[in-house]
Amino acid sequence: MTRKFFGTDGIRGRTNKGVMTAATAMKVGQAAGAHFLRGTHRHRVVIGKDTRLSGYMMESALVAGFTSVGMDVIMTGPLPTPAIALLTREMRADLGVMISASHNPYEDNGIKLFGPDGFKLSDEDELEIEGLLDKPPMLVEAERIGRARRIEDARGRYIHAVKQSISSDTRFDGLKVVVDCANGAAYQVAPSAIWELGAEVVTLGVSPDGTNINRNVGSTAIGALQAKVVETSADIGIALDGDADRLIVVDEKGQAVDGDQLMALMATRMAQKGTLKGGGVVATVMSNLGLERFLQGQGLSLERTKVGDRYVLERMKQGGFNVGGEQSGHMILLDHATTGDGTIAAMGVLASLVRSGKPASELLHLFDTVPQLLKNVRYDGGQPLDDSGVKQVIADAERELEGKGRLVIRPSGTEPVIRVMAEGDDESQVEAVVDRICAAVKEAA
Repeated sequence: MTRKFFGTDGIRGRTNKGVMTAATAMKVGQAAGAHFLRGTHRHRVVIGKDTRLSGYMMESALVAGFTSVGMDVIMTGPLPTPAIALLTREMRADLGVMISASHNPYEDNGIKLFGPDGFKLSDEDELEIEGLLDKPPMLVEAERIGRARRIEDARGRYIHAVKQSISSDTRFDGLKVVVDCANGAAYQVAPSAIWELGAEVVTLGVSPDGTNINRNVGSTAIGALQAKVVETSADIGIALDGDADRLIVVDEKGQAVDGDQLMALMATRMAQKGTLKGGGVVATVMSNLGLERFLQGQGLSLERTKVGDRYVLERMKQGGFNVGGEQSGHMILLDHATTGDGTIAAMGVLASLVRSGKPASELLHLFDTVPQLLKNVRYDGGQPLDDSGVKQVIADAERELEGKGRLVIRPSGTEPVIRVMAEGDDESQVEAVVDRICAAVKEAA
């Protein structure tokens, strides 16, 4: 069955266009609600959102959809995506929904669904829901229509869980931390959790107005955070994205620390304590070769998946790993969360900083990255990667990089773009390889 709605991370698009309309949201509520009506108990769904203006519209439409098929609705207001995953499981809900387009601009929005176990839905569940979207809704009799209510303690529940993710004797007294919440979902909870553990907190991106989420702040625009860390002589900076499932760190010198370095820190610290599971880390094909070499030097493995945190999570569950993530900042720590959680990952980084007594610039730069270059080639149609000339250029490049680097070529899952990435010890060689492949793809397209 061809997917019309669900992509690699739920449903996402420009608000009031295509799939991201109130009418579609109501149908999603009806279809997902009907799919999860199992058994005779009173069914419930937890709905959270980030700070986008369109969140109110999408929330109301989803509430209408769920209640019309007999589901009770619990609304939390703005909370991080991982908080909704947590509350879905803690409150014994049948389904969880996060209204967010993550790091996208405010004009976009999205719908992410979680099962009763707090994990994102399987492909099978999403396909079942897709099938129901084209059928008449299973409306219930008037007396069985669901009820909707808002809860006031959701933020407190999540803050408690975040603080519980580190040992009870760990405090952040004496640390000055700049926390950038991207004017998004964590604008209240992340600074509060870190402050409650004793840190001096300087905030950025904590004044959402419905249209400024991710605008010049957050994990995809760290310039403001870098400047603020240096300006205030902070010990470290923390940048989250719009729904707070990503983390990028800035050290006291204003240098960025990406997800690869953070995974290296988490894995080695946990290996030393004997709490690392699976013998290594799960990351995507985009993680730097430097991370792989570093982990091998520590006697640990790096398992790679396709791009997307859902694929990382699938492999983690299959192989019994408890640390995984993406270079872009998704950090999945399965001992504490069922999905990427930037705030929980930040707590682990801050705890390591306190225990080490080292400056962040020393603690968080565990390996030198290998030169890496990514370029995108847009095409109008067809399958340029199937062209014999392109295949030959790629084969030649792989032979050239063998033993000295890596090549990753993949079509985008969301737009007509071929992504060409190479990395290796020789930067000029990497650039030449990427340029040759891009030229071949352009000619074939």
